[in-house]
Amino acid sequence: MSTSLHPASPPTREGRLRAISFKPSQEQIVLIITIVLLVVFGVALPGFASVANLLNLMRSISILGILGLGMGLIVISRGIDLSEVAIMAGSWSVALIEIQKGVPIFWAALIAVAIAVCIGVANGVMVAFVEAPGLFVTLAAGFVIYGMAFWFAPAWVVYAPKDAPGLMFLGAGHIFGIPVPIIVFAVAAISMHLFLSRTSTGRFIYGQGDNPEAARMAGIALRPLIVLEYVIVALVAWLAGLVWIGTTGSMQMQITQGTMVFDVILVVVLGGISLVGGRGGVFSVLVGCALIGTLLDAFTIMDINSEAQNIIRGIVLLSAIILDNWLHPRDEETVRQGD
Repeated sequence: MSTSLHPASPPTREGRLRAISFKPSQEQIVLIITIVLLVVFGVALPGFASVANLLNLMRSISILGILGLGMGLIVISRGIDLSEVAIMAGSWSVALIEIQKGVPIFWAALIAVAIAVCIGVANGVMVAFVEAPGLFVTLAAGFVIYGMAFWFAPAWVVYAPKDAPGLMFLGAGHIFGIPVPIIVFAVAAISMHLFLSRTSTGRFIYGQGDNPEAARMAGIALRPLIVLEYVIVALVAWLAGLVWIGTTGSMQMQITQGTMVFDVILVVVLGGISLVGGRGGVFSVLVGCALIGTLLDAFTIMDINSEAQNIIRGIVLLSAIILDNWLHPRDEETVRQGD
């Protein structure tokens, strides 16, 4: 039996227009910039390209990356959670105080989980059922968490016990020479990717972010889904806190009043998770972390002061928002949906 070959059809006018109007994705742009900076800094800065420094770079951004996974999920759903860092610090500050009082580490960790989940549920209920804006709900939650935790543990820093290797392992341990925080970040990133891309709930989250009204009409129960999203963010914050304790040996409540939450948002938006919702993924968080980590490591080697770093962070964040608007322009439909 013979087959005949047909020549390919010539490109249509629409196809040619799409080719001409092609825009690179934000992830591709950020990845290219990161590679260029790695090469430039590797040549210009002594010691930057060493294996030890690159491992230290990846370790330094692991906690930021883990928090970015949770923030990325909520931004994909067209929400935001400004209380994520406060959940991390508040839940574990209380847990460490309980450990100092003699509570076993396992039960103290469960107390931290329970606190985080309760805050996540409260945030989700306020956003989903009361229909309060997530920005203001989580901003207020952050202040409440800070006040309650500081009242319960009246100290800027709560130290972890030194005789608890199990508690410290995720932040201070090594496996085959690789710092465990890097491995935790990798496992969390893979798990989040599988959740968003391989489960029906993950697809519902993308659908909610892309068009909430269409998702609701398709039968997706958005209110329980929103509560679940904020609970997941709280659990991610709990995990990041566990790594933080192992890395620093303590939990510092002052980070809730610092710029860390904006660094998390910077990683997410810079990497390409659109503020419009429904776009981006775990790879966006990875490339955003890679770029920010490269810049921060170079700033440290060049001994640039914190004020100048904050200015650069602000410029980078504004540039990322402008790039997001250019790549994902808002139209009448997205405005009507409440974007």
